[in-house]
Amino acid sequence: MAIAFSAPAGGALVLFSGGQDSTLCLAWALQRFAVVETVGFDYGQRHAVELDARVAVRAALTDRFPHWAPRLGEDWLLDIHAFGAIGDTALTSGRVIEMTKRGLPSTYVPGRNLVFLTYAAAIADRRGLGSIIGGMCETDYSGYPDCRRATLDAVETALNLGMERDFVILTPLMTKTKAQTWGMARAIGGDDLIDITIEHSHTCYLGVRDQRHEWGVGCGACPACLLRGEGWEQWIGLGRPAHTA
Repeated sequence: MAIAFSAPAGGALVLFSGGQDSTLCLAWALQRFAVVETVGFDYGQRHAVELDARVAVRAALTDRFPHWAPRLGEDWLLDIHAFGAIGDTALTSGRVIEMTKRGLPSTYVPGRNLVFLTYAAAIADRRGLGSIIGGMCETDYSGYPDCRRATLDAVETALNLGMERDFVILTPLMTKTKAQTWGMARAIGGDDLIDITIEHSHTCYLGVRDQRHEWGVGCGACPACLLRGEGWEQWIGLGRPAHTA
């Protein structure tokens, strides 16, 4: 996809998968930045239905929050199937979801966030966007080493050195539990953002969209569904308190 070179100064680029966390990160960015663009990646993931969720979430956000609509700019969807084919993981093949001998989940795609951020920085460079925003989290990170803040600090340094830029990689969910992300969503966008997350975002690793739960749709049994469902139950159990955004 050709990328235009002209864009307003400043602004943010959100790594946007269409999942719960990236939906919240997009809302968080729209609350703060005058210009927000999104980027997604088709890497051969078995839950490719999340790519459709991206479109639905963006449309719902502009419909429910019309004051955000002028801020929401271009959406970039990059085909990186070759990268996905390198790793034999449970996210890119029919492998069983389990713990590997390395002590990492079989859903771990080696270097995925490093690749995503490199592509994102290349887009941000051409678009004049200074902030790159991702939903990485150390609290509920499933053991993925490329979700740790120390990893992202190193990537930020490397990208700025390699591109002679001053990018900032922002991770607003880094220290949040899933229960806290539900509360954060409500604090930012009220029940409208909660409804968008439930109805339109996609988390399930198996790509299931025909099984409905209180927290959204999914198989209900994969690690991603369990994490999302347990976070919902914890938040509900606390009386659905808002969380400081």
